[in-house]
Amino acid sequence: MNAQSNYQHVSVLLNEALEGLAIKPDGLYIDGTFGRGGHSRALLSGLAPGGRLIGFDKDPEAIRAGNELAAIDGRFVVVQRSFADMAQELKDKGLHGKVDGVLLDLGVSSPQLDDPERGFSFLHDGPLDMRMNPGMGQSAADWVNSASESDIATVLKEYGEERFSKRMARAVVTRREQQAFTRTGDLAAVLKEANPAWEKGKHPATRAFQGIRIFINRELDDLADGLRAALECLAPGGRLVVISFHSLEDRLVKQFMRREAKGAPLPRDLPIRDIDIPVSVNLVGKAIKPTAAEIAANPRSRSAVLRIAEKR
Repeated sequence: MNAQSNYQHVSVLLNEALEGLAIKPDGLYIDGTFGRGGHSRALLSGLAPGGRLIGFDKDPEAIRAGNELAAIDGRFVVVQRSFADMAQELKDKGLHGKVDGVLLDLGVSSPQLDDPERGFSFLHDGPLDMRMNPGMGQSAADWVNSASESDIATVLKEYGEERFSKRMARAVVTRREQQAFTRTGDLAAVLKEANPAWEKGKHPATRAFQGIRIFINRELDDLADGLRAALECLAPGGRLVVISFHSLEDRLVKQFMRREAKGAPLPRDLPIRDIDIPVSVNLVGKAIKPTAAEIAANPRSRSAVLRIAEKR
């Protein structure tokens, strides 16, 4: 048992996601955000011996968990890549355009949040890292200690939706001139002090930490690329199911699905009927949110939104 076993993850909207995929027992599926495998295990339970599932994740701990699952279930393989790269991976495997369903469960898993050593948490002190894959890219500490005040303010505002972004950025730059940031607790304390109006039930550094994490991991860029890649990989009739956890993600998913369902906008004076405009997906149902019972059992599910599209 590795150290990560101590950090449990509860899959959000699990049954709703499986229903949204409309699982075919012999189908080919992608779990673009394997995490600790909650959705994958449930999906595999609905597959026959001829079914296949490919998991993607950047996190080394997730890959370790995925390899353990692959060792006991030959229908499953895990790939250490971003889900944004799934189209290329599927082309390499000769499976491009043959996928029956893609599931994307966005955001950070509970084990990542709860393990202070990963550097995501403002509640538990740890190294200021925040990378999904600690072996790649710039750490949060490197960025916070080198970015300009205006860049920090922009990231906190655009990705964290933090209204006191300029005040927080000034506080960060002022403090780092005396001592560089290396710990999450240190940064959280400075951000907390710089936030003059705390939201009820929310740590005053929550939005700022979210913004830095999204920026460091290119989460919105990956999501935009991943949605397009998923659509490429799907066979006609294949389902795309996406669970998002904050408004920036959900807005991007909603706009993508609506755009693909309506087709490219054309000049009004063209002699063409709406029915003749090529569209790539049908929207399936309305947005789904957790029940009160699920939120009570797992408070982190409260902001989740699930959307479904089917490729035409």
